[in-house]
Amino acid sequence: ATTIPKTNYDMMPGNHYPEEYRISSLVFYSFVFIVGLVVNATALWVFSCSTKKRTTITIYMMNVALLDITFIFSLPFRIIYHGKETWPFGDTFCRIISAFTVFYPAIALWLLAFISVDRFMAIVQPKHIKELKNTKKALLACTGIWIMTLATTSPLLFLRSDPDKASNFTTCMKMLDIIHLKEVNMLNFSRLIFFFLIPLLIMMGCYLVIIYNFIHGKTSKLKPKAKERSIRIIVTLIAQVLVCFVPFHICFALMMLNEGTSYNPWAAFTTFLMNLSTCLDVILYYIVSKQFQARVISVILYRNYLRSVRRKSFRTASVRSLNNINSEMI
Repeated sequence: ATTIPKTNYDMMPGNHYPEEYRISSLVFYSFVFIVGLVVNATALWVFSCSTKKRTTITIYMMNVALLDITFIFSLPFRIIYHGKETWPFGDTFCRIISAFTVFYPAIALWLLAFISVDRFMAIVQPKHIKELKNTKKALLACTGIWIMTLATTSPLLFLRSDPDKASNFTTCMKMLDIIHLKEVNMLNFSRLIFFFLIPLLIMMGCYLVIIYNFIHGKTSKLKPKAKERSIRIIVTLIAQVLVCFVPFHICFALMMLNEGTSYNPWAAFTTFLMNLSTCLDVILYYIVSKQFQARVISVILYRNYLRSVRRKSFRTASVRSLNNINSEMI
C-alpha cells in the first residue's frame, strides 16, 4: 500500500487541511447545492407527480432523486464549516453528517445496478417485459437497500476514536476524511465488497451480456428507439460510475490500509468527484423521462421568450427615443 506523506497541515490548530482546499470546497459545494437541488427537485416532482404510467425504472429514478436531495441537504453545513472554520452544531450532528460520506455512494451504486438490470431485462429478455411494469418488486428492492445501508452505516455514529476531541468538538474533521473509520476496518472492507464490488460486478455483467447480444444481432425484436435509449442509459451509467464512484472507493480502500493521518489531496479530489454525481444525474433523468425533457425544454424556451421580449421592448424604446429627438429637432 502507498503511504501518505506527513505535511505541516497537521500542525495547524483546529485545521488539518490547506487554505486552497477550504476555498475550493466553498465554491464546489455551493455549486453542487444550487445545481443539484434544482435538478433533483425537478426530477422528483416529474417522476412522482407528472408521470402517469409508473414502471420499475421510474421507481429507481425517484429513489435516485430522493437520495441526491437527502445528501444535498447536508452540504450547507459543510459550507458553513468551511466558511467559519469552526463547527457550531455539536458532535452528534457532526457524526451524522460524516456518515453521509459513506451512506450516499453505497445506495447510489445499488440503484445504478438496479437500473442496469432493468435495461438488461428490456434488451436481453424482452419476453419478460411485463416484469418491468411490476413496481412492487422495485419498491421492495429499493426499501431493502435503504434499510441495509442504514443498518451498516449506523455503527459509524458510535466510534470511540474521535479526531475532534482535541478541539472540544469545535471542529468536524470526521466530515472531511475517513481516517477515523480505521476502528471498524473489518466493517468497512465488508461494506466495500457488498456496496461497491458486488453492484459494480452486476453492472459489468449486464453490460457485457448486452454488448454480446448487440454484436450477435440478438436484439432485433427491440424497436430502434428503445434500443437507442437503452444504449444511452448504459453509456451514461458506465461513465458516471467510472468518474464519480470508482476513484472514491479505490482511495477509500487505500486509506483503510494506510497509517497516515494527514491531509490527502487525492482523497479530497475523489470525494469531490463522488459529490458531483448528484449533478450528473441530470443526464440520466433527461434520457429516461420525456416529461423531464419537456420540463427542461420549456424552461429553455421560456428563457428565450423572455430574451426576445426584452429585445423587442429595447428596440421599441430606442425607436421611441429617436422619434422624440426628431420631433424636438423639427
